Amino acid sequence: MTAPHWSKAKESGSILGIRVLLWIHRIFGYLGFRVILLPVMGYYYLNNKVARDASKQYLNFLAPYLTPEQRRSLSSFKHFFMFGEMMLDKFLAWGGNFNRDNVVFETGQLVKQLDRSKKGGIIIVSHLGNTEVSNALGQQLPNIKLTLLVSTLHAEKFNSLMKNVSSSPNIKILQVDDISPATAMMLSERIDQGEFIVIAGDRTPNNESQARVSIVDFLGHNAALPQGAFILASLLKCPVYLMFCLKQQSIYHIYVELFSECLIIPRKNRAQNIHDTVQSYAARLEYYCKKAPLQWFNFFPFWKEP
Repeated sequence: MTAPHWSKAKESGSILGIRVLLWIHRIFGYLGFRVILLPVMGYYYLNNKVARDASKQYLNFLAPYLTPEQRRSLSSFKHFFMFGEMMLDKFLAWGGNFNRDNVVFETGQLVKQLDRSKKGGIIIVSHLGNTEVSNALGQQLPNIKLTLLVSTLHAEKFNSLMKNVSSSPNIKILQVDDISPATAMMLSERIDQGEFIVIAGDRTPNNESQARVSIVDFLGHNAALPQGAFILASLLKCPVYLMFCLKQQSIYHIYVELFSECLIIPRKNRAQNIHDTVQSYAARLEYYCKKAPLQWFNFFPFWKEP
């Protein structure tokens, strides 16, 4: 049976529920929040078989790449609980209430180069860790302007609330279901003005087709990853960066890598060149999944059957 596409899944929770959890954190602190979060995530874990099975599959595929100590700490429920904790951090980061002392830029020199750059580029992120803490970029580096591309198909309520609590005028959310020529032109203008376009590289588009997806090796199995961000970067002829934000001992570590100074995809053997580019991205995503095994949050069937 073909697994449903991620965008067909219903958005879990409600605006009211999220606001209640934020209120609990504000009144009772982080410890009180975690106490309440335990039964909430327990209910979600028990009642969402698709997400539970997807979590177990991911952890099983990842386990052979980990140390014995890392493997002992793996559990599907811990995976769910980590997701719940990250949700709180996302809203705190967007609202400007996140302690900047808890954020470390591991590639500080490259981040400073972004701040001084007169030309923008594309920053490819993922559902690994807490990308919303990248709001710290807009707070610590006032010259950086970010446009976050998000889908309206899966997390409309979540995106709406994020817009309401966002505290930085230099960070904009642009909801798109597909990148049309007009959208590409608008993004090109923003990049020329020094802005950075932030787009996820690990979610296939709603109109998934072989023309837009590469089947790559990810954790030793076939997985579909989107080509869109890389094709867009080649059209816009701009630098491409990868960014990962991982929580380690209550501290968020932001890793920024230069993926390409100017991504060029030759017409000759174009399909193979695109595939190789997406495979290179998959290798970096895999590398960071090993650093933070419980922080990749794709709770839907991800791998392709043979």
